[in-house]
Amino acid sequence: MGINSERDIEANLQIGPTDRGMVRLFIEAQGLEIPMDFDPEEAEEIAEEIRAAAAVARSRGA
Repeated sequence: MGINSERDIEANLQIGPTDRGMVRLFIEAQGLEIPMDFDPEEAEEIAEEIRAAAAVARSRGA
């Protein structure tokens, strides 16, 4: 499966700070829970990548 492969899977995404100063992405889908913790600098890099991808998608008419 690649970035352009569509799947019919519902998932919930929660994003927030932890009590240990990390940023957590918490993904829940089909009984599977995936907590992903990042330090604030990593989280900012991820946010920049998401913004860049959104800009490209917007330019493609998505």
